[in-house]
Amino acid sequence: MIRLFALIAATLGLCLDLNGLAEARSLDAIRSLGQIGLCAHPNSLPFASKAGDPPGFQVEMGQALARELGVSLRLDWIITMFQMRAAGCDLVMDVIADPEALEETRLKTTKPYYHTGVALAVPQGSKLTSITGLDQTTKVGVQVGSVAAMLISQRQVPISTFGFEIDSLDALANHEIAAAAVTPANAAYYNQTHPDKPLRIIALDDTEPSLGWNVSIGMVRPDDALREAMETALARLRADGTVQRIYARYGVTLQQPK
Repeated sequence: MIRLFALIAATLGLCLDLNGLAEARSLDAIRSLGQIGLCAHPNSLPFASKAGDPPGFQVEMGQALARELGVSLRLDWIITMFQMRAAGCDLVMDVIADPEALEETRLKTTKPYYHTGVALAVPQGSKLTSITGLDQTTKVGVQVGSVAAMLISQRQVPISTFGFEIDSLDALANHEIAAAAVTPANAAYYNQTHPDKPLRIIALDDTEPSLGWNVSIGMVRPDDALREAMETALARLRADGTVQRIYARYGVTLQQPK
């Protein structure tokens, strides 16, 4: 399951190793400082972008959560999670809510607020309807070292490896591969930003547990008061539609946690 957790980390360009984190940060300390810190990758749209146009749904979620707490958001741009120790941030967005992975990273999380995983993106005219339709004639773009790469290879399906999902989507749009195994968020945002090259997104395959997961907000070192405040803030933002609207701006439709 740790390899599954690494899949989403690689998607965001992050390496997750949080051993040796500092002591818990309290809600009182955050309110005293007047800010809460969010760690994010500077160049990983639709997740986050230092350029800020658009900022990415992780940044928009961070801003909304900060407003609920009555503080400002401080953005800490990191490439690997090793840098998070020095950055001293409080939040990490879009964390896989898996107990084994969380034990390794020492992150604490909110309750899951959406479900995602690995989907197949295919050209509009493709006859593929699920991962079971893949065969020796359908080369699939996968992220190097991902669970999807391993599972698809085990099916004797030819693969082409890429460092980032956007690269596999470009290759798919250019007819270099027959399908791309990517997160729905990346595929949806690609369609939004490439209207001249629309791709069809095949629904998540929940028959393979390691290709689907629930997502939470990760807290680096919260005290009980901060955890409770984050849960309350997230619940309000879900109830009034803010969470759905933020993700929808990037073409993403959220599925309920499972």
